Parts: sequence; structure tokens; C-alpha cells
Amino acid sequence: MKTKLSVLSAAILGVSLSLMPAISQAAIPMTVEGQMLPSLAPMLERTTPAVVSVAVSGTHVSKQRIPDVFRYFFGPNAPQEQVQERPFRGLGSGVIIDADKGYIVTNNHVIDGADEIKIGLHDGREVKAKLIGTDAESDIALLQIEAKNLTAIRTSDSDSLRVGDFAVAIGNPFGLGQTVTSGIVSALGRSGLGIEMLENFIQTDAAINSGNSGGALVNLNGELIGINTAIVAPGGGNVGIGFAIPANMVHNLVKQLIEHGEVRRGVLGVTGQDLTSELAEGFGLDTQHGGFVNEVMPGSAADKAGIKGGDIIVSVNGRKIKTFQELRAKVATMGAGARLELGLIRDGDEKTVKVTLGEASQTSETAAGVIHPMLQGATLENVNNGVEITDVAQGSPAALSGLQKGDLIVGVNRTKIKDLKSLKAELKDQEGAVALKLIRGKSQLYLVLR
Repeated sequence: MKTKLSVLSAAILGVSLSLMPAISQAAIPMTVEGQMLPSLAPMLERTTPAVVSVAVSGTHVSKQRIPDVFRYFFGPNAPQEQVQERPFRGLGSGVIIDADKGYIVTNNHVIDGADEIKIGLHDGREVKAKLIGTDAESDIALLQIEAKNLTAIRTSDSDSLRVGDFAVAIGNPFGLGQTVTSGIVSALGRSGLGIEMLENFIQTDAAINSGNSGGALVNLNGELIGINTAIVAPGGGNVGIGFAIPANMVHNLVKQLIEHGEVRRGVLGVTGQDLTSELAEGFGLDTQHGGFVNEVMPGSAADKAGIKGGDIIVSVNGRKIKTFQELRAKVATMGAGARLELGLIRDGDEKTVKVTLGEASQTSETAAGVIHPMLQGATLENVNNGVEITDVAQGSPAALSGLQKGDLIVGVNRTKIKDLKSLKAELKDQEGAVALKLIRGKSQLYLVLR
């Protein structure tokens, strides 16, 4: 059966509570016929008021270019494109992170394109929300409401999570109202899924369903460990593989959105790949986890810190990393100017270097998936008279579309492309197939995105 990734939501399959480790007495408050029964009810009574429903409405505007052969019949004043407007409604979840200021975190895909956002509180109140900022690459959005007597969730250190830790998901699946389910942390540092540009997911055995997106994944103390985001869903049904954005990533992004209204992406200045068994063997290493540095950009934060091509980065601030994609996600969400320690292996020796991250140039990099869904996974950069694809994530929609590192985008359909701005403008609201004109090596070709 073909596996399909669906950006929906998250909940978690039931587990035997009798197998749970010892937790606080507050979580085991009741007896039945004289026997003590484990229960998550006390924790949930404190936590669930911090999880809200997010209802959105808006209008999708799509534009289609009218072929010249048809415009000819309507004379010289005929419109060049046809505009269609379609109203839409959606429902997701969100988490209150600051009760005094009314800040709520949800997924970007929950509120994307919405003209109106309404928050349904646990006590039945409905309040309009204001959008503070979004980060499409990590799928995070920050909202704000004006309301009294709010309950904010406490946040845990998601870097301290271990596979096998119990987890509880809270959200609003299928518009049924608030629903709670439980499970475990199935894996950490999941990436290369092609769901988002920046991937460092917590994987759970979550029974994720539509409407849970943006909801809370918490530990047994009721502390936020992740924002539920996506599932693997063959045929649209749950198979117990869900993904959440780690709380530490969310915290770093929200801090930037509050301070600047946008995410100021941190940049290390290296290109690389996952450390494979072949590379590890060639370098005489015992480990097979880490990010292999192919190249260090001159003058970058990595260059100033003394990082070199051939180094293998194995930890960030003392926390081990498994893949280059995990490194990329952690660095990019820490924000420009952030200071961190990188553990690396060079010539078989372990070293620690201190790095102050640079800032991504808004003219040189962009979230390709925002421009077109089938560009997701590609890194785009302005060059003379075009847009160069400087990297393509393995298994991403961009890779599946046939795009390759080094391709130069010079046109969309019959329109010439000069830079990222013009590429985004031409692909905006395009429906159906679109043809990219590419220069690959010494050849010109067209690649169709569907």
C-alpha cells in the first residue's frame, strides 16, 4: 500500500495505564472499591483549558492565464488571465502559551489564507484572533486574543525526551470538540519527510485526525513537548505514525515572532549531508550519526568558528544530532545572532567550537514550498537572470518532480524569470500543470509541475 503524508493533526493511541512509571500522587487521586486506579484526569483538568479550537474562513483566489488563441477572438482589450474566487472554511487546534498577553500557537497551514480567525475557548467562549506572525518553513503561526481568565500551558525541554516516554495529545478532531488520547514517543529527530522545509519531528504512535493540527502534545506532567502537525495516512486513515514540532523549536520561533513579527533565520553557512555508513567507514569512525560538512561558505559563521569541510557535526549545545537535516532545522529556528556550541569530529578527534549564527538574506533564500508545493525541499537562490536550485532534499516533492541541484530556473510557461520575486509572482495561485523552463548544464529543458 502506498504511503501518503498528510498534514492534518495529532492524537495518540490508548496505552495500558498500569504500565506507566511512577508519577505524582496528583495523577492518582481516586479509588474504586478500595483499589487505587491510575488516572490522567487531574493533570488534564489543569492542562486542557490551555488547548483551544481554531476556526478559519476566507477566500481562495486563483488565476489562470488565458491562452493567446482564445484572447484573439475577444479583441485587443481581452483580459490576460481569468480570476476565480472560492470561499473556504477550516478547523484546527491551538495552544495558549501566554495567558496575560493572549498568545496562541498553532500550525501555519491551519490559518494560511484565512480572512477571519476565531478561537473557541475551553469554557465555551468564542473570541476573534489577530495574526501576529507565521513561519511557513516550520509550519508555525502565532495568534493573539483579548480575553480574561485564560490558562496557559507550561513548556518542557523537548531536547530531554527519550524514545518510549509517555505522551498525551489534546486537540479537536473532526470538529467533535476537545479530545484527549495517549501514547508514547516513537522516535526523535525525524526529517527528510517532505512535509516542511525544516523538519526535526517528534514521532508518536498518535491517532491523528483532521482538526488536531496545532494541538498540544504533552508529557505526564501536562507540560508541552510538541505541537501536533502531521501523519502518515495511507488512504487517509490513521496508522499510528504521527509527527509533532518539538517545543524547543516552537519556543525559539515564537520568541522571534513576538520580538520582530517575523522569523529572522539563523545561518551556519555550511552545505552537507547525513553521515552514511560508507562515509563513516572511510573516515574510520564508529558513529553513524551526525551531519557531514561538504563545504564551508567563506566569511560565514561556520568559517569564523573554524569549521572545515570534512568535519562531522555530532551535537548542538551538548545534545546529539542524528542527521544533517536535524542540524539544519535546529540552527535555522534558533534565530540570527544566537550563540551555540557545536560538537564535531575532525580527523578522528572530538572538538567543540562556539558559533554565533549569521542571518539569512531575504533575497537569497526562501521557503520554496510556499512558492509552489512541488518546489518544497529545494533551496533557491537569486543569481544573474534566474533562480538557482542550490540544494534538493532527498525524497522531497522537489526531488520527486525531477529538480536537481544546480538547475537554473529562467522561465515559467512562456514568461521569463529574473529572480525569486518574479518566480513567486508567476506561480502565485497557479492551478493545474505549470512548466518551468530550466537550464541544466549546457541544455535547456521544461519541467512540468503538477
